[in-house]
Amino acid sequence: MIDKNVVTKAVEEWLQKGDYYLVDVEMTADDRIVIEIDHADGVWIEDCADLSRYLQESLGDELGDYELEVGSAGIGQPFKVIQQYRNHIGKEVEVVQKNGQKVQGIMKEIADDEKHFVVTVKEKQQVEGKKRPQMVDVDKTFALDDIKSCKYLLAFK
Repeated sequence: MIDKNVVTKAVEEWLQKGDYYLVDVEMTADDRIVIEIDHADGVWIEDCADLSRYLQESLGDELGDYELEVGSAGIGQPFKVIQQYRNHIGKEVEVVQKNGQKVQGIMKEIADDEKHFVVTVKEKQQVEGKKRPQMVDVDKTFALDDIKSCKYLLAFK
């Protein structure tokens, strides 16, 4: 039985040759190793195949009867690592808070501590000199620990 840390270390060795980053390594109960990688410009099938070959060559017999599955982090899936948040700065995201409230807006920035991020949302507020509330841009800060999920919001326009 192969250790998850061994697989992760081998993946990270391969990742050093490019701008890819590791999103997740999962070892399932049905003897599958599922590896998710990502890149700011997306992941090509050739890259997944290259990583898969690299792992089979470098780990060889250690893989044993495990089925190896290498893929990209799914579009529209919740972010798992801080680099995914960074890659979506300037893009529309949906944040689901732990209380179930959903917020949609534009990813503005990641805090220096990498535990908070800012999303610019549209909100009705009373504006001085106006009779009715107006839609204005408001920056909302979220702590990673206080949300259920954040994901890229696909827009078909």
